[in-house]
Amino acid sequence: MNKRHAVLLLCILVPFAAAFSQQPSRLDSLQQVEEIEVYGRRPLATSQTLRGADLQALSTTSVADALKYFSGVQIKDYGGLGGLKTINVRSMGAQHVGVYVDGIRITNAQNGTVDLGKFSLSSMESVSLYNANKLDNCQSASEYASGATVYMRTKRPTHDSLSVQLRRASFSTYMAKANAQFAWRGWSGFVDGEWCKSEGDYPFRYHSEYEDTIGRRANSDIRYGRIEGALFKGGFSSHLYYYDSERGCPGGIVRRLSDKYINVGREWDRDFFVQASYQQEFWGHHRVKANAKYTNEYLRYCTDYPENQNTARVNNHYRQEDVYGALCYGYMPWSWLSLSTSYDVRYSKLRADLKRFDHVFRLDQKEVLAAQMNLNGIQAAVSMLHQHLHDFTFVHAGAADPLDRWTPAVSLAYTINPNRSKHELTLRAWYKKIFRAPTLNDLYYTQVGNRNLQPEYTKQWNLGIEYHSTLLVTHHSPLTISLQADIYQNKIENRIVCLPLKGTYTWTMMNYGYTFCQGLNATATARYAIGDWQFSLLGSLTWQRDVNRTDPNDEDTYDKPICYSPTLSHSITAMAMWKGASLTVSHLYVGERMWSYADPEDMLEPYHNIDAKLSYSTTVGKTMVGACLEVIDLLDEQYEHIPRYPMPGKNYKLTLSFGI
Repeated sequence: MNKRHAVLLLCILVPFAAAFSQQPSRLDSLQQVEEIEVYGRRPLATSQTLRGADLQALSTTSVADALKYFSGVQIKDYGGLGGLKTINVRSMGAQHVGVYVDGIRITNAQNGTVDLGKFSLSSMESVSLYNANKLDNCQSASEYASGATVYMRTKRPTHDSLSVQLRRASFSTYMAKANAQFAWRGWSGFVDGEWCKSEGDYPFRYHSEYEDTIGRRANSDIRYGRIEGALFKGGFSSHLYYYDSERGCPGGIVRRLSDKYINVGREWDRDFFVQASYQQEFWGHHRVKANAKYTNEYLRYCTDYPENQNTARVNNHYRQEDVYGALCYGYMPWSWLSLSTSYDVRYSKLRADLKRFDHVFRLDQKEVLAAQMNLNGIQAAVSMLHQHLHDFTFVHAGAADPLDRWTPAVSLAYTINPNRSKHELTLRAWYKKIFRAPTLNDLYYTQVGNRNLQPEYTKQWNLGIEYHSTLLVTHHSPLTISLQADIYQNKIENRIVCLPLKGTYTWTMMNYGYTFCQGLNATATARYAIGDWQFSLLGSLTWQRDVNRTDPNDEDTYDKPICYSPTLSHSITAMAMWKGASLTVSHLYVGERMWSYADPEDMLEPYHNIDAKLSYSTTVGKTMVGACLEVIDLLDEQYEHIPRYPMPGKNYKLTLSFGI
């Protein structure tokens, strides 16, 4: 961390810390702010959450690995531990998904996507996915500005602890991780650090109708270090994050030449952010919240190596800075009605050493007006979001025209038997119109960018049902069941795509396309406890028909499936826990997917992925000792998310942990 980062950190944290420097008062417990769902236990939006023991029991490494078990989700993974991992929800695209850490968005003005592989689960208390809006009565305007949202909530420690993990895994993978937590006089926090190195040189066999290629993956290595920390007290929270990595960028498998053909690309990342939030309730009816964040990201991508045979020689450096602030206000005139408003402002700057690349500055302002009510089991919410984006360039051609839009969202739900805990049924419906603005790469990237791009609009309709029940199988053995199902329809207009308009080697970003998606998402959860035993069963199902409706005269593409969009996918996870031992087995199925209109018969094959995780922990004196064995892809299918990028297949992880 350089001096400028340190100064910015102090500027953000010192004013907040000063507010809490007094001795703790008797009101501290009343001011404690947890994850908020103001009206009832069931949110209006369609939501899925993994938390606590369920989250840690899964055979996962990063947040992306956990999200793949949610319905309606597709994870794009370019293979190996170091592969880029992005999320696509209900086929809207990665740029339509907002990713949040403790209520503040992770941004990337350059390309609009977040690599979820950079975020570890070791510091996470819960991971949630919301379609439409997560609604409370005091949230930022940015939280209304995505088609879907992923919330990562970090742990709030209640006592002092120190834990260490050591891992040895397949393909020469080594990992060391340490986590320290503290709780003192109303303050709590943690420091979490991780170092990992992997050669990633896994063997593969790529078999199709026309070829049978055997080789070993090259240039799939990664080395990274991550450190993050957080501090909490009452309504105050802060988070600091730093990630440094070097990784190989392997090319696709080449027929019969994989041991000779080397497509060498290297990538270096340095990501830093610091954020703080403060929320306070006063006079019983008013709530205010302030958010602040500073982000600094560096990316170097190099393919300028003598052994490269089929890649453009580049050595590019990108530097991105982002400053964000938000003020939110919520007012509850009556217990059944909430009114809120928020103003967000974000300033982004992107610099690169590409030839004739403009240094770009973006000012992004958002305002929202929202109202929510809950009366006699009827819940309703309405919001109107205003977004104004203005870009500035000072080197070559002028900036794109400013963007100024209003977009609405409406939600309605009715809960039957809302005051009884044993059985509860909720019916819901919602509509949301939103857009994603062209990224800075879309607009200004050398030779490809198009300053005349329009935003990509998404219209979403949803009807859903949710049921919760608690049954006593025996006197002390409760069985809890949760079911939810949603049918939905999405329409996306003005899709932003890259097309070869000036010959095969000259591509341009364009607004081209209209897609239509309709589908069904369903999830089921059952939990049963008897004595020292606990059993959980989690399931999800996605069926959808996502088609191209751009040009009725184009018989090759019209009403054909969108690339990479499976019609059917489902997952089921079974967990058994007894005292310090646990066993988790998960099964994920993804149906066949088309990946190219040029050859619609060449499909990505369906696959089954089965993972197993066995762990045991015990206490020796005052020290916790644990061991965990994970087997990934038991069937050794080496499936593909992207054509010619095979996944590693069967591999193992052995983890030893110690804690005090």
